[in-house]
Amino acid sequence: MNVLFITLDQFRGDSYGAAGHPLVTTPTLDRVAREGVRLTRHYSQAAPCAPGRAAIFTGMYQMNNRVVANGTPLAGELDNLAFVARRAGYDPTLFGYTDQGIDPFRANDEQDPRLTYYDGILPGMSVGLYLPESQAGWAQYLRAKGYDGPTGWEALLHGEPDRPVEDSLSGFLTTRFLEWLAHQESGWFAHLSYLRPHPPYAAAGEFSRRYDPDEVEMPIAPVASEQRHPLHESALAFGVVTAPQDPAAMRALRAQYYGMISEVDAQLGRIVEELEARGEWDDTIVVVTSDHGDQLGDHGLIEKLGFFPQSYHIIGLWRDPREPGGRVIDHFTENIDLLPTLADALDVDQPLQCDGHSLRPLLAGEDVRWRKEAHYEWDSRFVLLMSSTTTPSRHTLSRQNLAVSVGDDVAYVQFGDGSYRCYDLAVDPTWRTECDDVDRVLAAAQGQLVWRQRHLRHDLTDMLLSAERFGRWPKGLPYPVLAEAVS
Repeated sequence: MNVLFITLDQFRGDSYGAAGHPLVTTPTLDRVAREGVRLTRHYSQAAPCAPGRAAIFTGMYQMNNRVVANGTPLAGELDNLAFVARRAGYDPTLFGYTDQGIDPFRANDEQDPRLTYYDGILPGMSVGLYLPESQAGWAQYLRAKGYDGPTGWEALLHGEPDRPVEDSLSGFLTTRFLEWLAHQESGWFAHLSYLRPHPPYAAAGEFSRRYDPDEVEMPIAPVASEQRHPLHESALAFGVVTAPQDPAAMRALRAQYYGMISEVDAQLGRIVEELEARGEWDDTIVVVTSDHGDQLGDHGLIEKLGFFPQSYHIIGLWRDPREPGGRVIDHFTENIDLLPTLADALDVDQPLQCDGHSLRPLLAGEDVRWRKEAHYEWDSRFVLLMSSTTTPSRHTLSRQNLAVSVGDDVAYVQFGDGSYRCYDLAVDPTWRTECDDVDRVLAAAQGQLVWRQRHLRHDLTDMLLSAERFGRWPKGLPYPVLAEAVS
């Protein structure tokens, strides 16, 4: 089987056709959903990009992989998606970026240039096209074609509406992948990491005019100031993530976001057409996810931050042509489930470190016990560091985080400073009504505590060193027979 592992940066879980969006058209993603499995309640485990991707690549919650910001190093001893692919006999090849900083203890020396940027390449990945934050390869391509104008990645992306779609960033990546694909025999593994629909909110070419802002729905309004958690209040005061106050500007922003989605969907359509022409579409596993979502004006915010679900509820599609398609899974699924699921699909052992679970039983339609909530985390220590006039203590920084558990009826948010919020989703699914039932709040808090206890890092604790023999604890066997039973 070929493997096409796709991440679409900042892609909300409600913003494509198969998910029921009333305006956005995404025929390619809809086809993948129709021929595969659509995960309706699929969640990222962290934001922004590097933390969200670390969870995908390692199968671990942030509390265990400890990538808390863009620039936090990825521990060198961790297993990852690329190594799993290699153990299955593939040469995993990247098109785009992985945003994983090098472990300083694996650097050549203190002058190693990889210590100066966060958008490094995941260990184990080969490179077909590397697009760091500067988008250097695309910028050179544009200059070679005679485009003039300001430099810098944000300026280039702001100019997307003025250029034809074939010269877009997503088009550039797709073309480079197709050129690489022309030289591949069956049995390839490609990780396509598209930046779009990440801001700036400016779609390419005709797609910038695809959706009439007057037809775009308005976002969820924020609650009154006296009801807001201090984090929400401070975010609204921070201009970078504050949504436009003018309704016309807010609708225009959303229209551009939807245009970016339809454009990247069209680029994926080019890939599907080529795979069909090569006779490989029915021999290719396709995974589509995102590193995180986008507030898109909901609760008065844009970008990705904090505790609201719009920053973490994301697209989730899985298509394995060896299995029946058309299934819709309404269980809570998480990005940390993708690595163990892929290991299963490629018939190799799942990494011991994984906090996630293989989705294979759900994909097969089996009735199995499954998690009752989705979980995610957000760490804001570097927001504090950048805004503080003094150097905060490590103790202070350790409190700059939150953890969220989202269930059917209740969402519980625990903040590192000891405060909390509990939202009654049965009464109000928009997260604007707090739960005032003490018993339900206590149950939600205890549930999150148990979740943390169950997911303490276990890749070494599930082993035992002994004079007789070394090995993993055999499933279902009691402690006294470990030394005799493990080979």
